[in-house]
Amino acid sequence: MATASLRIDLDAIAANWRDLDALSAPGCETGAVVKADSYGLGAARVARRLAQAGARKFFVAAAEEGAAVRQALGEGPEIFVFSGHMAGDTDMIADLALIPMLNSLDQVTRHFETLPGAPFGVQLDTGMNRLGMEAGEWEAAAPIMLGAGPRVLMSHLACADAPDDPMNAAQLAEFRRMTDGLGVARSLSATGGILLGRDYHFDITRPGIGLYGGAPHAAARPVVRLSLPVVQCREVAAGETVGYSCGFTARRDSLIATVAAGYADGLSRALSGKATLYAGATPCPLVGRVSMDLITVDVTDLGEAPQDLDILCPEQGVDALAAVAGTIGYEILTALGARYQRHYVGGGA
Repeated sequence: MATASLRIDLDAIAANWRDLDALSAPGCETGAVVKADSYGLGAARVARRLAQAGARKFFVAAAEEGAAVRQALGEGPEIFVFSGHMAGDTDMIADLALIPMLNSLDQVTRHFETLPGAPFGVQLDTGMNRLGMEAGEWEAAAPIMLGAGPRVLMSHLACADAPDDPMNAAQLAEFRRMTDGLGVARSLSATGGILLGRDYHFDITRPGIGLYGGAPHAAARPVVRLSLPVVQCREVAAGETVGYSCGFTARRDSLIATVAAGYADGLSRALSGKATLYAGATPCPLVGRVSMDLITVDVTDLGEAPQDLDILCPEQGVDALAAVAGTIGYEILTALGARYQRHYVGGGA
């Protein structure tokens, strides 16, 4: 097989959800963020496993994502759409019982005029300056919106992965100022906010990256293993070069494996000459440039030609690989290419 194998452990995702659920304050419900195709791992399979584990509230970025999750879950679970009620979404929101998080007065008008009485939530901007109503807008719209019965009032922390950042406390105070005493369910925290402590939990938490094995949930179980097939191995003499622009010059007689994956599969060119792959527990350096479909790896010290090499595995998780590329684990996961053969293990596989 010339395509890589991406192994996804559904039970590990469910266990990570249960761990974060156990951290939540009493009376707080733990939802699940399954946007971006569950961070590249397959929203339908992941959402079904999380529903088995007990999740009843799911969060997506766009209505189209919500449609896929509704198809997977059927009626019952609530599906919230972060981008709100966009032009052209009305029929989909109505037909699939999606709950848009209204972000602006324009969206409020659209929702109330086209779907009067339909459920909705409200997203508030507490300082991130990205999505949601600012304080002045909310104060003007609140009487009408509260009268219509929003399902949840939500905001998003900008610096939750840095616990000591004063922005966290500032946003918490602003969220309380905007929502205290309104009698509506509230949600402020994703994974990082859950780990900040119960003051940040309110009524609903919405973990995302922590479900999929990424920081800042340091105790998360690994979820993915990415094994890349070796297409061929060749002997390269000391002084010979490998790859585009002669990006690697062998300092010794070497055995170089050509591996079937590249930047078309989500392996950033920033990994060129820096990343490490693994044969079991044995590290093997990536040499030369990452190209569209191929990378080259020095396997000299293995003493034999391997059939495949791992780039995501217990020896190197998503955050470790992300650090090499100068990015974050979110990007590593969501960039995983469509050519990978996805294999699901665990309950619901």
